[in-house]
Amino acid sequence: MTYDAEATRQRIFEAATAEFAEHGLAGARIDRIATAARANKQAIYLYFGGKEKLFGVVVRAKVDEICHAVSLDPRTLPESVGQLFDWYHEHPELIRLLLWEALEADGGRVEGEEERKESYRGHVGGLMSAGLPERAAAQEWLFTILGLVAWNFSVPQLRRLILDEPDAERAVARRRAVVVELAGVLAERMLPERMVPARAAEPASRG
Repeated sequence: MTYDAEATRQRIFEAATAEFAEHGLAGARIDRIATAARANKQAIYLYFGGKEKLFGVVVRAKVDEICHAVSLDPRTLPESVGQLFDWYHEHPELIRLLLWEALEADGGRVEGEEERKESYRGHVGGLMSAGLPERAAAQEWLFTILGLVAWNFSVPQLRRLILDEPDAERAVARRRAVVVELAGVLAERMLPERMVPARAAEPASRG
């Protein structure tokens, strides 16, 4: 039986993602990750360098995953935001990881910060290439859109209480429709006039 290092790394990554999403960095335990990954603790330190670095690798990988899965194009913003919304809905671990990171870093530097900054710079550059005229505007776009979508999954209890909708899936569907509509308004406000997509003609009212 041959030892497959890449398979072991992947099992550790998947086990760590579940462990960190459930318990955060401080509450996570290397022993539990090793057991779930069917690996020894030494392999975790060998491949990832310890719990803090492993947490950073997990968060960065999950953020990169969504960035590759969804492309935010200012010219088709409602559709892009709808896809982003769906991705967050289908991958609840990312929100949990980011919330744990925010609580535990408390506004300070995070593991792998420079690499993550560089990744976000790339997305800002992509928005500029798509037509946003200034870097500051593209940065504001990116942060605003992420907040517009992610908040819906950060506080599900408020979603339930404010919408007064006990059915979680129906509440999510309602929020998706509103977020996509707001994305259309945002595109009209921030895009240069020449780039604003023409709205579909309103259907004639029935008389």
